Amino acid sequence: MTDALWILLLALLVAAALAVVRRRLPVLFWWLVGYPAVTLRVLATYRATMDACGLTVPASAMRRATARMVGRQAAPVPPRHSLPLPTGSGLVMRLRMAAGQAPEDFNASADRLRHAWGAHAVHVRPTKPGRLELRLVGWDVLADVRPPRRRLRTEPLTLPLALREDGHWHVRDFRTVPHELILGATQSGKSVYLRNLLCGLARQPVALVGIDCKWGVELAPFAPRLSALADTPDRANDLLDVLVEEMEARFRLIGMRGGAGPDAVLTSDVWGLPEKARPVPVVVVVDEVAELFLAASKDDEKRWDVMVTKLIRLAQLGRAAGIYLEVCGQRFGAELGKGATMLRAQLTGRVCHRVNDETSANMALGDIAPEAALAATRIPAERPGVAVVGDSSGGWSRVRSPHLTLEDVAAVCRDTSGLMPVLPRLEAFRPVVAEPSAVPVAQPATRPVTG
Repeated sequence: MTDALWILLLALLVAAALAVVRRRLPVLFWWLVGYPAVTLRVLATYRATMDACGLTVPASAMRRATARMVGRQAAPVPPRHSLPLPTGSGLVMRLRMAAGQAPEDFNASADRLRHAWGAHAVHVRPTKPGRLELRLVGWDVLADVRPPRRRLRTEPLTLPLALREDGHWHVRDFRTVPHELILGATQSGKSVYLRNLLCGLARQPVALVGIDCKWGVELAPFAPRLSALADTPDRANDLLDVLVEEMEARFRLIGMRGGAGPDAVLTSDVWGLPEKARPVPVVVVVDEVAELFLAASKDDEKRWDVMVTKLIRLAQLGRAAGIYLEVCGQRFGAELGKGATMLRAQLTGRVCHRVNDETSANMALGDIAPEAALAATRIPAERPGVAVVGDSSGGWSRVRSPHLTLEDVAAVCRDTSGLMPVLPRLEAFRPVVAEPSAVPVAQPATRPVTG
C-alpha cells in the first residue's frame, strides 16, 4: 500500500511539473511531450484522416487489379509525405500531391486536420508545383511573444518586427515593400509595433524623420535619434517641401552618375550607385495621418490638399531615391478625401491592429484579401499587439510584436544618437534634445506580451 501511495504521489508531482512547464516553458513542453505525442498521432492516423478530409485519390489501375487478385478492395491513396520534423513551435511535413489535387484543397481542410491531430493550428504553404508544406503549430505562439534570443540575420533595412502565428518572424524589408500603412485604435498595440520599428532602425545608419501633428507627443521621446521632427501642421508642410527637394536632388545624382561615362553602371535607384556615393536612406514616420486630412476652414483644406499631394509624390517616387514612408493612424477611410485612396494605393505594406470600425479594416486590407479584413475586425480587445499583416501579393497572417515600453526605445535612441547621419537640408528641423538628468535611471528590461 505504501508503494502504491508513493507511485501515486510521484505521478501527481510529474503531472504538476508538466503543467507548470507547459504554462511557463511551452517550447520545452513541446519537445518533451507535445512533439512525440503529435508525431505518433499523425503517423498512426494519417491515411484515415486524409480519407475523412477528402484528400485522397482513387487507387491506380495496377493497384486495383492487384487488390482484386487477392480478393480485396483497393483503398484510396493519400498524398505521399515525409517524416514529421520538429520546429521551434510545432512540426512540419512535406507532401507530394496526387494528380488532380491543388493546395486550395488542403487549405479548405486545414481546420479539420487541426482537430484530428490535436494541433493548435495547421498552415499550408506551396513550395513548388506538385508539392506543399504542412506546418502544425503546437500551441498559441502569440500568447507570449518575446524578442528572439538570437538576433536574426538580416540585411540593411530589414527588421524582424513581429511573430507570426505559424512561428516565423514577420520581417519588414523596406527595399521589397518600401511604404507601409499601420492602423490601430487606442490601446490596440499600434504604438508598440512602431516602437519596435524605430528601435530596429535606430541601430542602423538611417535618417529618421518624424511628422507628428499632435505636438510631437508620440515621437518626441525619440528626438535624440531623429534627423527631423515636425510637430505642427505648418512645420509638417515645410518639412514635406524639404523632403521633396531632397528626393529631386537624389534623382539628379542618379542621372548624373548614370551618364558619367561609357563605363558607368546604369541604375535607376540609389542602390545601384557606388557605396561611397550612395545617399543615406531616409524613413519618414507619419503619425496620425488623419490629422493631415482634417480641415476647419477653406484655407486648411488647401493646405491639407497640398500636403497630401506631397506625400503621394514621395510615395510614388521615393523608393528609387531611398526615401520610405511609414504612415500610421487610428482610422483611414475614403471619407477623408480623394487623396486618402490615392495614398493608400502606394502603401503596399499593410498592418491592421484592432480598429473601431469596419471601414478602416477594409481600407487597410480589403484590396488585398477580404478574409484578411474580416480577421482584423475579430481581434479581441484583451489581446493588444495582435495585428493582421498583408502585402500586395495577397498573402496575410496574424502577428504580434514583442512589448517595448516608451522608456526602452527612448534609451536606445539616446544610445544610438551617434549614428544619426548629417543631412544639411534637414538641419533646420532637427528637434531640440533636453540635457539628460543627473539622476541615474535603472536599465529597463524588455517584457513579454501576455494575453
